Amino acid sequence: MAITTPLNATNAYGAMARIAGRLTDTQQPAGKAAGADPSSFAGLVRDQIDTLVQQGNATEAMQRDLLAGKADVIDVVTAVSETELALETMVSVRDKVIAAYEEIMRMPI
Repeated sequence: MAITTPLNATNAYGAMARIAGRLTDTQQPAGKAAGADPSSFAGLVRDQIDTLVQQGNATEAMQRDLLAGKADVIDVVTAVSETELALETMVSVRDKVIAAYEEIMRMPI
């Protein structure tokens, strides 16, 4: 179980990185895309995805350092757990937003 958890978190991080790549404009800094005010919901989501991707990159670097014998196992497990929790939170928020959208779409006009 302990061996598959880091792999699952890493795979999930990769999926979020691909999503973030689709959401951000490559010609503008993250969170500064056209019409994306950081105080808006879209800006908030984009900033959280960027933060999650950065956290995933840091965790991945720690895993590589562990394999090279340069990192402590406890630090790596903690980083993987934090990244996994952040990803689960992001997925939960996504599910709530989708549920709210579906509820709005069911409302009679």
